[in-house]
Amino acid sequence: MERECGKCVAVVAVVTEPRFAQRYRDYLEKQTLLDRQHRAVKMPDGAVALPVLGETVPEQHLRELRNRVAPGSTCMLMQLPDPVPSKKAQRCSPAQRLCLAVSRWAKGRGVTWSAELEADLPRSWQRHGNLLLLSEDCFQAKQWKNLEPELWETVASALGVQRLAKRGRVSPDGTRTPTVTLLLGNHGWVEHVDNGIRYRFDVTQCMFSFGNISEKLRVASLSCAGEVLVDLYAGIGYFTLPFLVHAGAAFVHACEWNPHAVVALRNNLEINGVADRCQVHFGDNRKLKLSNIADRVNLGLIPSSEEGWPVACQVLRQDAGGTLHIHQNVESFPGENLQPPGSSEVDKEHWPYPQQTSTNQWKNGGTRDSRRKMLSPATKPEWQRWAESAETRIATLLQQVHGKPWKTQILHIQSVKSYAPHVDHVVLDLECRPCPLVD
Repeated sequence: MERECGKCVAVVAVVTEPRFAQRYRDYLEKQTLLDRQHRAVKMPDGAVALPVLGETVPEQHLRELRNRVAPGSTCMLMQLPDPVPSKKAQRCSPAQRLCLAVSRWAKGRGVTWSAELEADLPRSWQRHGNLLLLSEDCFQAKQWKNLEPELWETVASALGVQRLAKRGRVSPDGTRTPTVTLLLGNHGWVEHVDNGIRYRFDVTQCMFSFGNISEKLRVASLSCAGEVLVDLYAGIGYFTLPFLVHAGAAFVHACEWNPHAVVALRNNLEINGVADRCQVHFGDNRKLKLSNIADRVNLGLIPSSEEGWPVACQVLRQDAGGTLHIHQNVESFPGENLQPPGSSEVDKEHWPYPQQTSTNQWKNGGTRDSRRKMLSPATKPEWQRWAESAETRIATLLQQVHGKPWKTQILHIQSVKSYAPHVDHVVLDLECRPCPLVD
């Protein structure tokens, strides 16, 4: 039986006098023609319109209604342009509403509905105002192509939006440009608000990850008053803006090489009122001319920001150092019998400097071993192993860049989200300080 859920598209109704409405309803229901997803409507002239499934009712059923079900009744068809959902329909999920609307619409155009087509419908999506961004794994069947562009109008109507886009895989061009096709609408510009910060961007040209909200909130809660920050992978301002708007950074140098993201970034700095405290550096951050300037460096690139580590070391203040926020996708393999960090010969080979530098002892006598005990119980061993390896490499780079030993300390390992099965997006907060000169 065809059904539609919600106020999606116009439906056809059988109209008759009120005294015959119940007889009509019983007959239509027995013939599986009654649309139970929409309410019967009382017309201005007193007649009752009973919504039915499909785009018409076969003449044989109309004759049956007039001549046998309710002799002498008036029986006619009309279209309800704005059908009222039944109480049952109002309880449907958006995915169910979409399925029912599209299946009904497709059947009305002669498409044989199948489980394969239903499985090809989206179950989730990103909503940006009146634009819906569909995932790449939906509407892949060849049958859909013959139904465009009206198909997209039906989908948009069912989900209550005016524009549709569908994303593909992220382009491996170094700028993480999304492959997004605009299906319905004239442009892809949208606005999204996170934690009071406005982000405007073109979904067909720039990435936006809802999964990073926890890290954006954490960054916003940091106390960065008076600090100069370098954001090596600024994008449209995902972290640049929280550092400026909420964390109180004095100034941010934002690096980005995607020209479309730079346009959005400059615009977002303006609309959030912080453009006077930020300089945008367009181009490859590996060629950045800045040095000896940063109290804090953000390296918000996944799967790895390692190519930016030398630049991060270069821009840290030589006199006082600072903090690095290093993003990474770390693989985890549950069930494996992993050795504790630092216990293997491989780990030992990563410590090329003298004990006071490689173990990073502080005034309180803390070492890596003692810091390991202070980490959250939720910290996975793989995260800790990666963090300690990164700490060692950063210490090496700092000595190479500045020509003197530095001490480093793991302050925090933060989980952002699960990126894929057994792959976690984490952030390492690493404190880096120059060692005092010894006379």
